[in-house]
Amino acid sequence: MTRTDRQRWLLPSHLVEPGGTGAARPRRTVRDWVVDTLVFLLAALFGLVAIDTSARYNSDAVNLTDQILGALACGALWLRRRWPAGLAAALAVAGALVPAAAGAMLASLFSVAVRRPFRDVAWIVGLALAGAVATVFVRPDPETGAVLGILLGVSLTLLVTAWGMLVRARRQLVEALRERAERAESEAELRAAQAQRLAREAIAREMHDVLAHRLTLLSVHAGALEFRPDAPPEQIARAAGVIRDSAHDALQDLREIIGVLRAPGEENGGGDRPQPTLATLGALVDESREAGTEVVLHSAVDDPGSVPAATGRTAYRIAQEGLTNARKHAPGAPVTVTLRGRPGDGLTVEVRNPAPGGPVPHVPGSGQGLIGLSERAALAGGRLDHGPDPGGGFSLTAWLPWPA
Repeated sequence: MTRTDRQRWLLPSHLVEPGGTGAARPRRTVRDWVVDTLVFLLAALFGLVAIDTSARYNSDAVNLTDQILGALACGALWLRRRWPAGLAAALAVAGALVPAAAGAMLASLFSVAVRRPFRDVAWIVGLALAGAVATVFVRPDPETGAVLGILLGVSLTLLVTAWGMLVRARRQLVEALRERAERAESEAELRAAQAQRLAREAIAREMHDVLAHRLTLLSVHAGALEFRPDAPPEQIARAAGVIRDSAHDALQDLREIIGVLRAPGEENGGGDRPQPTLATLGALVDESREAGTEVVLHSAVDDPGSVPAATGRTAYRIAQEGLTNARKHAPGAPVTVTLRGRPGDGLTVEVRNPAPGGPVPHVPGSGQGLIGLSERAALAGGRLDHGPDPGGGFSLTAWLPWPA
């Protein structure tokens, strides 16, 4: 049980069980019962004082009638939450004729000022003011003059009305703050869900970048073994070793990604393998060369380790996707990877390959990796351009920020 649930009895019923149009009337809370009991007792005390005063100059029959009608008026206050306007109008008329009902009339007027809009309050207050003036002449008090009686009646009526309207304004402020807090909480939950969705999309792109490279190596060497069953044993052994290593690395990468999905708070899914950086680009090029792709690396970056980790990781993924695309769409063609840049000017990664020597079958899912790379580069604050070269090849160029 939360602290708010434990303190529900301290709140009015309209805050504990807010209802809209057509909603059932909320049940009274403990606070409501206490308030209604106090209001009843105060109205009864006010009525007893009025009866004691009028008993000095009225007959017994009139006093008995005042007592009965005053008791009925005080008892009717238990209905003020259900019919505030109608009860206040009836008690305003009764209060003009029976002084013992004046306390109940003021209590019902307060309820109207708290619960009803101003246009309803205005005519009921006017009726109550008229009753306060009329009671001075219908039931005159010899000990109090007419002018003083009118001033007291009008002052009490206006004071109770102002008090009720002040309480209504405060309740409206509390309602507005409550709605704002609920809206802010809903927006925070929506932002959290959106951030989670973006994180999962980023993980999906990471899965594509990592596994596509590994699986392409598997496909290339498996195809070589299929079409060259008469190859020398050392070549078959080397291809089988590459297939084994690529499958192992792909499985390890997939395990890391699944670990991230299971425990989003862990950076590497609980594994101890470091994330790739620009310093590991040479290993990626060597891996592609072992797979049979002719790769030429031109690096004008003197110290790849000085590149920020996020920028280096993005550059690595871009080069990896470029090499994967070259193997899929231009098998056998040489690939040139160029790195250049310095702090303050940014880092440029360029992957180029000439046109393939023959027809290349269509590869399902083409283009998805480039879309992911474009989003990755944009998230890093850079840009990515790709497209066919005039000579028939393909180029992929990305620029990433490198702060000074």
